[in-house]
Amino acid sequence: MARTEKKKDVVIVGLGWTGAIAGIELAAEGLEIVALERGRDQNTVPEFKYPNQIDELTWGVRLKNMQHPRQQTVTIRRTDAETALPYRSMGSFLPANGVGGAGTHWNGLLWRPQPQEIQLRSYVKERWGESIIPAGMHLMDYPVSYDELEPHFTRFDQVAGISGKAGNLKGQIQPGGNPFEGWRSTEYPMPPLPPTYDASLFGKTCEAMGYHPFPAPAGIASTAYVNPYGMQMAPCNFCGFCERYGCYQYSKSSPQTAILDALKRKPNFSYRTHAEVLRIESAADGKTATGVTYFDAIRQEEVFQPADLVILSAFQLNNVHLLLVSGIGEVYDPVTDRGVTGKNYAYQMNGGVTMFFKDANFNPFIGHGANGICIDDFSVNQNDFGALGFIGGAYWRAGTFNGQPIRSMTLPPGTPGWGAEWKKSIKQWYGRSMSIGTHGSHMAYRANHLDLDPTYKDPHGRPLMRMTFNWQDNDLKMNQYMKVKAGEVGQAMKPDLIQLGFKGEGAMFDVRPYQTTHTTGGHIMSANPREGVVNRYCQSWDRHNVFTMGAGNFVQNTQYNPTGLVGALAYWTVHAIRTQYLRDPRPLV
Repeated sequence: MARTEKKKDVVIVGLGWTGAIAGIELAAEGLEIVALERGRDQNTVPEFKYPNQIDELTWGVRLKNMQHPRQQTVTIRRTDAETALPYRSMGSFLPANGVGGAGTHWNGLLWRPQPQEIQLRSYVKERWGESIIPAGMHLMDYPVSYDELEPHFTRFDQVAGISGKAGNLKGQIQPGGNPFEGWRSTEYPMPPLPPTYDASLFGKTCEAMGYHPFPAPAGIASTAYVNPYGMQMAPCNFCGFCERYGCYQYSKSSPQTAILDALKRKPNFSYRTHAEVLRIESAADGKTATGVTYFDAIRQEEVFQPADLVILSAFQLNNVHLLLVSGIGEVYDPVTDRGVTGKNYAYQMNGGVTMFFKDANFNPFIGHGANGICIDDFSVNQNDFGALGFIGGAYWRAGTFNGQPIRSMTLPPGTPGWGAEWKKSIKQWYGRSMSIGTHGSHMAYRANHLDLDPTYKDPHGRPLMRMTFNWQDNDLKMNQYMKVKAGEVGQAMKPDLIQLGFKGEGAMFDVRPYQTTHTTGGHIMSANPREGVVNRYCQSWDRHNVFTMGAGNFVQNTQYNPTGLVGALAYWTVHAIRTQYLRDPRPLV
């Protein structure tokens, strides 16, 4: 029998970016709030203090900040004809574990989608007609517009503390920024950081070729900064330990740096760690949730936390799993193409060009996760889908992203993996290579989905979630186009050696190499309950007092890193809760 805690107004599942946003915004309404976090507590001090985090073996290789498969995992297969097997060794994606979530270990790239990506089906239909949409592609519009989200993008920029250069201020194109971005109501909170040598070379080459280079938008402080919650950031020192690490410098945008210390001072907010939510409990009529049941790993017992409002703010895969095991939303069936929960799982389609220069020295120990110069000349709103034969696009970036020697030992193809020749190659090439990365969109498909595995269970007896996912022709065609174009830029930089890394025709999904943690979909937004799990305010169609946040709301994946849209949707959602739902708790329209 589960122990029952005192009822709260709000229970938040997961204390990363979206949980922190929901907590601080709803605490302002005087609500009694508790957040439940499966992992450990984490603060800049003492957990991230120098030099503890500057330990590549512990954090970068052994992945101590991540959710390990023994805690929670998924089973994976490429098609419905295969038997799914558990993801036992972290590779393709790296879910976080602990207070702050993935916001503690991300690189800090913070983009807004282009307006055309928010209404992508309509954009395609109006420009080329629906006949170019491949069979089996679930191309959708969001049930909310870019213009509606713009104030919330701006709010998240200001809270997270973003450095960059606007390219489109209220419809006016600005020199030095991204001319292809959606309009912004204000400039970035901080100016861009200076580029490293490799980024500068890339920018000069692109400009000479007629492209439009601009600094990457960075959740990395370029100056001292105080955000709207009174939280302070310090300028980055380019130490190179961003991705997979907590920031000891108070420079990287994270829930710890931007929100949590302000939130913890609220007397009506509390949080519990080592509390893994097992399911959402529903009322007898099935129309509302009554709270959640979680496992207290300290006391080794189940606990029921009653609440009037349930907010799911865990990692996308974990949110979908909770909805599935709780029976919220009809499970998606790819055979009939009916159902919603688990529908439209999507990922990211990336590629890269690596160049080696005998006489260059790129000082690879100097950098940060969101460093670089970018171009958007091959983005969604710049590509002629009808002529190119695919739907999608990619932004490109070059720059030094980390200063970690174990993970940054880039060597030419054919170099032995150990021994004298390996050492000789390191001596010759360390610090003499740079890369251009293409970061591409990924569409949603009928074949790619999430459901419950019929065989494997987790330590609590719940079915594991099963991922059915493979690359599709549309996105592979897009990637090959980027290979040709990025290869041209790489050759124009006149390297001594060049290597192209792009998935080709017929490529199959391989779970072993890390790609991104940009897993999306599964509890998508929709204009009606037949097409998605949540409405335009991220409110469950099935349980009106359940709101679900995060990248699971994405109807397909954009060409950009997802955090900007995740943050904007979180502020959009809590604004609706504060201004509409608390006055009249019912389905919002």
